[in-house]
Amino acid sequence: MWQKFGVKDRVLRQNMFMADEVQYNLIHRICESERSICLKASNETMIFAQSEGHNAWLWISKELAADPKNKLVQELLEFLKGNELPGISGDQVIVEHFAEAYSKANGLQFVPYMIMESYVCSEVRKPAHVEGILHLATRQHLETVAEFLAGFSEAAYGVKVEPSSQIAAAESAIETGNFYLWLVGGHPVSMANIAHRSPRHARINAVYTPSAFRKKGYASAVVAELCSILIAEGLDPMLYADLKNPDANKVYQNIGFVESGQVADIKFK
Repeated sequence: MWQKFGVKDRVLRQNMFMADEVQYNLIHRICESERSICLKASNETMIFAQSEGHNAWLWISKELAADPKNKLVQELLEFLKGNELPGISGDQVIVEHFAEAYSKANGLQFVPYMIMESYVCSEVRKPAHVEGILHLATRQHLETVAEFLAGFSEAAYGVKVEPSSQIAAAESAIETGNFYLWLVGGHPVSMANIAHRSPRHARINAVYTPSAFRKKGYASAVVAELCSILIAEGLDPMLYADLKNPDANKVYQNIGFVESGQVADIKFK
């Protein structure tokens, strides 16, 4: 039996989910939106969460045996009849099993898109001798942030966009008061964003340094400083990193991030 739930539901505070919370941290953000579909099994061993137009996330407790797990997946597939999912994210074994069943039931194919590592940092190691300072982005940085977002789109997703198309996104990011730049001589050379705060963690994303400024420790420095801010707030910083980018993964590991579980991102077509 499936039940709808919200961000304050006890299922997000129970030990089974909290054991995997870093890996599935994005579920907190999804559940904050009233337009999201958030479902839990009545015994709280499975969560399905999807924000409109985006991949659904599927969590299943590691304590659940194979037979009841398969039964819940079949019940979920029945519940989702008529719903079109762009993709599914979560533990690779779990989401591949779901994707195979969902594709078969809906006459679709599924394609592995990305595998990410989830990381958490409880004790930050700041890089030494990195020139520059952390600076909160303001409207005076609007065009630079738009350029950086365009660069990030190409570097992270292989999607080329014009900086002018990112002005609105840059405005929104700056207005949150959580978007930071690393400045050297007053000039922005790297960026990172505090994307979301959940009860026990805060997620960092949009880490990017233009190619002309790489290999100088700027990304390490800006992320490390954000970690210090968050740890001072009593939150553990976390983030997701594409495993196809070994340089980024190394940066995070060097400043204290610890691997906390992989997430497979699968698309349906």
